[in-house]
Amino acid sequence: MDSVITASGFKGSFADWLKFLRTDPQFYETTADGLVRRYRDLAKRIDPELPRLFAELPRAPYGVKPFPDYEAPSQTTARYYPGAADGSRAGYFMVNTYKLEARPLYELEALTLHEAVPGHHLQLSRAQELTDLPDFRRNGDYTAYIEGWALYAESLGEELGFYRDPYSKFGQLTYEMWRACRLVIDTGIHAKGWSREQAIKYMVDNTAKSEQDVTVEVDRYIAWPGQALAYKLGELKIKELRAKAARELGPKFDIRRFHNALLDNGPLPLDVLEREMDGLDFEEKQ
Repeated sequence: MDSVITASGFKGSFADWLKFLRTDPQFYETTADGLVRRYRDLAKRIDPELPRLFAELPRAPYGVKPFPDYEAPSQTTARYYPGAADGSRAGYFMVNTYKLEARPLYELEALTLHEAVPGHHLQLSRAQELTDLPDFRRNGDYTAYIEGWALYAESLGEELGFYRDPYSKFGQLTYEMWRACRLVIDTGIHAKGWSREQAIKYMVDNTAKSEQDVTVEVDRYIAWPGQALAYKLGELKIKELRAKAARELGPKFDIRRFHNALLDNGPLPLDVLEREMDGLDFEEKQ
């Protein structure tokens, strides 16, 4: 984070930088329609880059639309709603346009990579289309796998040609810091006796996320013990499997085949995923 701040040319402390990001008008849309258009544009710029990293992609389309007004105040910044398994309904990347001053533009790239492609839409739609698997396999709900994949998808941004300016790169790092902080908060609340106020202050002090966003997130961790830990466990396992395959195969390692192998059995518990991946070959085919 410090090196990105330096590269941007900003002068001041880390606290000054966070205040700048939270208050400067250049980082915020002034209309809900404008924010939705930015997400749609970004999603369509990511789509054509996916073949760099994936040998097969799902056929199911996805759309981008805002949360309904009645739902938005208590919702997260964005989320993905899967399409129908029979293909009769598209998936949707839902974005929050409530309190535009709490929706910084530097988060858009990381968030779209997580919720849409190559994150939730790509993984969940791919699973639904594996018709040789039974329904419980196609529609499995293992948080460590599903959310671990989405965190891993954020990290693919640079390989796909994104995070090019210091602000969007800091947005990615803000999300990394958010995930680190919530490991502390998850265990703090459920094992260490932390209060809601203590958790909110901890995240406000250590990330560039808005207080609105932080409050909604902390309430989620209170209601869902262990979820934040599951995200990170899944991401770390996927990165471990990639590093192992790349190390063993060297220049013969094919990232496109590796990614499809991760997705080809639908969602799996991490120990089963590791066992399956250990038996596969990811050599590039000539």
